[in-house]
Amino acid sequence: MSALCVAIVGGLHTDARRATVERLLAEVPGSVALHHDLATAAAGTVVRTVRDATGILSVGEAPLVNDCACCALREDLVPELERLADAGLTRLAVVELWDSVEPKAMAEVVASSGLRLTGVITAVDPALLLPYLGNGDDLADGGLAAAATDQRTVADTFARQLEYAPVLAVADSAEADDEDRALLAQLHPTARQVPVQYGGSTRSPLAAAAFAGFDVEAAAAAQHPACALLPADADAHGVATLVWHRCRPFHPERLYAALEDLTCAAARSRGRFWLADRPDTLLHWDAAGGALCVENAGPWLASLPDAAWDMVPPVRRAAAALDWHPEHGDCCQHLVFTSPGLDREGLELLLESCLLTDTEYAAGRAAWKRLPPAFDTVLEV
Repeated sequence: MSALCVAIVGGLHTDARRATVERLLAEVPGSVALHHDLATAAAGTVVRTVRDATGILSVGEAPLVNDCACCALREDLVPELERLADAGLTRLAVVELWDSVEPKAMAEVVASSGLRLTGVITAVDPALLLPYLGNGDDLADGGLAAAATDQRTVADTFARQLEYAPVLAVADSAEADDEDRALLAQLHPTARQVPVQYGGSTRSPLAAAAFAGFDVEAAAAAQHPACALLPADADAHGVATLVWHRCRPFHPERLYAALEDLTCAAARSRGRFWLADRPDTLLHWDAAGGALCVENAGPWLASLPDAAWDMVPPVRRAAAALDWHPEHGDCCQHLVFTSPGLDREGLELLLESCLLTDTEYAAGRAAWKRLPPAFDTVLEV
């Protein structure tokens, strides 16, 4: 295989994404961009375009696989990249993802094929952050679904696109203000922000980011509910991030009754939480656009037998150690809420009211498990 480098550029902010790709093509000699247009999937095909800085080099079609446009993309992308690598004429292949395609899946496909993935970038227009995070519409309603069974929303898809990439290509937007920029910084504080437009005399930060390198396993771990790298407490330009950490389980009925208020309290909230009637289960909290997804993320580390610990990734053990409690181990509440105009005090009071009372807590695990299972319907999928 040649020294072909592959960089993925994604994001629902179409104009920002296209500008990012055009910039890379203009700045990196020997670069080409591959784009699969999934808008034609309803007709049974996916259109693939390969272009460089001068224009379109080729156009082809990939048949739909299992009625899934993303499956067709996966089946067609790697052979195209391998063809470019074998030809030895391309230095950088920029994979421009279609609007709602998430970079995680494509990054893992490229990396597992043995190709050299050197960058994952999400393009962002800061002025559009809040409108997209607040958009609870189904992707299908906007013609953005990647399959007939695609039930994702605009908000949750955008949040994952934003939070997975270690590099954010930030468009120069006249409509963006300090609040927008503070929101971006707090949603993904560890991301490296690079401008799409760059007037310097040296190599642009964007071009450098495309070759910086990318660790698929580390990126997956940073998103996993058990060891996610969650934002820290912050407050700037009217935008706040509240980190709420407690070592006492939630009462299932009281938490369930508060779900709507908690979900709507912030533009984005995420983390892991602990229910009294399921004391051994780590639960994932993921909310955006006024909608909440709760998932069973497996057992807490403290609930596993000692012999199983050797099979747990080191990053998971390290995350558990940070939360470790002498009585409960890593079982805890670790929720993060980020939003303009966040009512910190009201939110903390509501969360506290959902915890077990002293009397309920003192009753012990056997009594906790007998509490009404309010989350059974939420977790049945």
